[in-house]
Amino acid sequence: MSGQRKNPQARDRTIGAQLKAVRVQQTALNLEAAAQAIGWSAATLSRTENGKRHITSEDVAVILTTYGVPAAQREELIESARSGVQAGWWARPLPGVLPDVGTLASHEASARAITTWSFSFIPGLLQTERYATGLMTDDGVAPEDAKLLWLARLRRQGVLPKVDYVAFLHESALYMSFGGVDAFREQLGHLAHASSQGRTVRIVRGRVPHRLLLHPWLLLHFSESAPILYVELYGSSVYLHDTEVHAYESMRSALDRVALSGAESRSMIERLRERL
Repeated sequence: MSGQRKNPQARDRTIGAQLKAVRVQQTALNLEAAAQAIGWSAATLSRTENGKRHITSEDVAVILTTYGVPAAQREELIESARSGVQAGWWARPLPGVLPDVGTLASHEASARAITTWSFSFIPGLLQTERYATGLMTDDGVAPEDAKLLWLARLRRQGVLPKVDYVAFLHESALYMSFGGVDAFREQLGHLAHASSQGRTVRIVRGRVPHRLLLHPWLLLHFSESAPILYVELYGSSVYLHDTEVHAYESMRSALDRVALSGAESRSMIERLRERL
């Protein structure tokens, strides 16, 4: 580690979360054992994984070498740190691991509030197994792979009791079924029940501004650092930081103004379920 360090930057939270995902998914090391193997204190590794210290490419090389990460994966992550990528850097699936999933889960686990917007499908944190696997297999994912992806999604859902979660859904998402009629009926029932478990689900009806139709998104707020926006794309994902997040915070405020209340949304979902 270098003696003189910069202050943490926006990209450090994402790189740190990805390093944590690699440790959890590709090694059997807990935080203390990993820190000892690297030659750091547990506090230093914890701050690194949580993006609370500037992460250099040398840090990344030391950590990944200690973890025994394959060369191709190691070099890609080192290059991400070396190039100094800032807001909007791409997180691509790497050999042997799904770091975009692990990185997102790390962010979600440390968030104090999560807001999601979707206009064509039920968000992952609120999906049921049959709906989720139906969505994946409809997209060409092999059934055995869909099962593994579902287990990862189910594990992510464990954060819901711990965060302030709000899902804004356009009504069109309530008519887009995956997994068959029975699976979709079950999904709508789960969605209606979610609000009684501390999750806020609010439906947006009718026409919405064009900017809300560009893509779904996930906005994460943290207690001690700036918010991050996550966008899932086909085969990859992107994180936005700093000023790029401001427009989405404005969109969240707009959604809050036009969406039905939680009670109205639940009634609408239950009526649609009864019609299936």
